Amino acid sequence: MLVKSYRDLLVWQRAVDLVVRCYELTKQFPKSETYGLAGQIQRAAVSLPANIAEGHGREHIGDYLRHLSIANGSLMELETHITIAQRLDYVAAADADGLLKECGELSRMLSGLTKRLRAKTLEPNT
Repeated sequence: MLVKSYRDLLVWQRAVDLVVRCYELTKQFPKSETYGLAGQIQRAAVSLPANIAEGHGREHIGDYLRHLSIANGSLMELETHITIAQRLDYVAAADADGLLKECGELSRMLSGLTKRLRAKTLEPNT
């Protein structure tokens, strides 16, 4: 499949789906967490597709790779926040496990995209 836009990337589409699930999840948090853990989860989740899109829009592959690295860091941050929320009993274990599984899948997808881009930088110009 030819990628004309970041919107064509399955990893971006799945990241947006994860954002929606994270917002739905944080609706059940105590009101005292609105600007605390809930906000942290939302910001970390939103950072994923935003950095994928921003990197895709850059002219140089090195910039793209840097933004994918930032997205991966946000993903690790999100996993940590979800784990904390589960330990605080804000999230059922099954819900946390489902989200963490999705995070793992996204991590593998980001890794695959990163590897493909790195390989592209090694290709001779034709």
